[in-house]
Amino acid sequence: MSFMQKRGLSTLIPPKIASPSKGIGAQQDAARMHRVVSFYEKLPRGPAPEPKPKGLLQRYQARYMGKNASAMPIIHVIGGLMLIGYIQNYYFHLRHHKNNAH
Repeated sequence: MSFMQKRGLSTLIPPKIASPSKGIGAQQDAARMHRVVSFYEKLPRGPAPEPKPKGLLQRYQARYMGKNASAMPIIHVIGGLMLIGYIQNYYFHLRHHKNNAH
């Protein structure tokens, strides 16, 4: 086994803080072991909960680009471009014919 493989495995193995003979620090009694055990009992178990989307963009991404990805963002972009084009055409048409309304 190469050095890099051994180093990779050593990071997966937790340090021996639960062993009274090889504990970290000077105190090696039952009170210290109780503190260590109670600390690890308080840690949450299971997978971490998914973070909730907070802003408008994050909610949009979670809805359309998350686990259930769809083609709706493409449709929204096309619809937005059509709306902007219509607004521009309407504005410039009215500006062009504004003085000829007599």
